[in-house]
Amino acid sequence: MKNEHEIKRLDGTKVIFILKGVLIGALAGVVVSLFRLLIEKMMEQIVTLYLWFRIHPLGLIPWSLVMLGIALIVGRLIKSEPNIKGSGIPQVEGTLQGDIKLNWFSVLWKKFVGGVLSVGSGLFLGREGPSIQLGAMVGQGFSEYTHASTSEKKIFISSGAAAGLGAAFNAPIAGLLFVIEEVHHHFSPLIWLTSLTAALTANLVSLNFFGLKPVLFIANVPSLPLKYYGLLILLGIILGILGYFYQVVLLSLPQLYKRSHLPEYLYGIIPFLLLIPVAFWFPHYLGGGNQIVLAIGAKNFSLSLLILLFLLRFIFSMISYGANLPGGIFLPILTLGALIGGIYGTVLHQWFGVDSVLISDFAIFAMAGYFTAIGKAPLTAIILVTEMVGNITHLMPLAVCSLTAYVINDLLGGNPIYESLLERLLSGHLPSITGNKTVIEIPVTAESTLDGTMVRDFNWPEEMLLISIRRGSAEILTHGDTVMKIGDLLMILTDEGHTQIIKKQIRNRSNAAIAKKQDKAIRD
Repeated sequence: MKNEHEIKRLDGTKVIFILKGVLIGALAGVVVSLFRLLIEKMMEQIVTLYLWFRIHPLGLIPWSLVMLGIALIVGRLIKSEPNIKGSGIPQVEGTLQGDIKLNWFSVLWKKFVGGVLSVGSGLFLGREGPSIQLGAMVGQGFSEYTHASTSEKKIFISSGAAAGLGAAFNAPIAGLLFVIEEVHHHFSPLIWLTSLTAALTANLVSLNFFGLKPVLFIANVPSLPLKYYGLLILLGIILGILGYFYQVVLLSLPQLYKRSHLPEYLYGIIPFLLLIPVAFWFPHYLGGGNQIVLAIGAKNFSLSLLILLFLLRFIFSMISYGANLPGGIFLPILTLGALIGGIYGTVLHQWFGVDSVLISDFAIFAMAGYFTAIGKAPLTAIILVTEMVGNITHLMPLAVCSLTAYVINDLLGGNPIYESLLERLLSGHLPSITGNKTVIEIPVTAESTLDGTMVRDFNWPEEMLLISIRRGSAEILTHGDTVMKIGDLLMILTDEGHTQIIKKQIRNRSNAAIAKKQDKAIRD
């Protein structure tokens, strides 16, 4: 009877979390859909305005003052709330790790306004990262209004983040995978259940705003013949190398902007003013770049135009993001990937006689491969591109291209870009005791020495307590001779200020134990 009662209680808990996921998803869906709608409407007006400037170029003089005013407004928002800078994804990850404290309402409205002004003005920034942060702040606000525990708060923030990406791209499964693969790096039943519910609900809300068509719908894309799969490996190698170059340049931007001698919160003046000549000559290629991806799928660009667009978007997206404005790199990365794939496919067509209808195939595959190389989240990239283009027939070539790009970037020493940005955000930050206890989950993976090890035989950090092990649907209270196994989730109690260092110490000590075993095997 006791076991039946526990099972019923667990099922009841799941039902409650599903219902809470629906509420978070609905709220996040409304916020992100409004955010996305305002950006799109503003972009339409901006394009029309720059087309008018081509006929009346003197209008650019007062318009320069308007752009300067917008830059100053966004700068004031950043100065009053520094956590709205950039995409917001590193801040969300830092919050879930207990390293960053966010005022959810302040971040929510200032990110919303700053993001609309920055992305809607035509800067080469994405709306997806901000959408993830907006959704996460909805989740945090929900947790505070419901007086949720620390562990529940993390579940709600994660669910909001998944809902944000789901609503931004109309890609709910990718939203779930992003939370699991990029944010948490492990599978937790309550997190995936609540996050999936929230993402699906947010997607339904978004569909009522924008209709059923996928964000980057490319029709009539043929399947890639098997004889061309070798070309995918070469494309993956190119993407891995270019992805590493992107990471290096992006992480060096703060040093470049320091040379401007502007206050950090006013860096945005540079891209806002530089946008004017860019928009004057290329009014149809502003923003995140989804219109470019659609154009590559609809018609064949010349090779010189594709190269020009790639260089323009690479340089100006770096200028836009490096200014710490509220905007992301998610869609700009996918656009750059599509351009690389378009260049690759056009070269194959013009120089080696490959059918021109396959150019759109290489553009789609390169989107996933380039994002994989930079973000180091291949599952998210594959499913995201699949959901966005509305075609599941390309899963195999997407996987081949993404895996190759991942391996090449790894060999070059590339790290996940959002983790690198978080490390830079936390540089100089020392862990401190907050007085707030939290339970963190650490998975036992196949490569970990925790697998098959008794609890008492591992060298645990001091500032923690292993309170239980979640194995499937069961929760085991631990003692010294409890053996840990692959798939277990270790439930560890610690202070919020020590969560990241605890995870790092356990990982480092596990790696040290592996190296010790390997050395012993070599000596024997």
